[in-house]
Amino acid sequence: MKINITFDMTPDEFRRLMGWPDVAEFQRELFEQMLTKMQSGEDGYDPLSLYQPMMKEGMNSMSQFQSMMFNMMSGSKPGKTEE
Repeated sequence: MKINITFDMTPDEFRRLMGWPDVAEFQRELFEQMLTKMQSGEDGYDPLSLYQPMMKEGMNSMSQFQSMMFNMMSGSKPGKTEE
């Protein structure tokens, strides 16, 4: 037996239903502060240094995905070394 339930509500209505806080104003203020610091050239707030950790993780994830796909296609198991 399969039962489907559909709720027709906006994301804001869903957030309130779940009791989650509205963080839109906080995010807006935080972004404005970061933008101000980036525009003034404050140390540690240049765009490259802010996005560098995300880019590094993104590239690492791609490498892990490629390794997983290669292992699946070659029939080897993760962590198994070829002798």
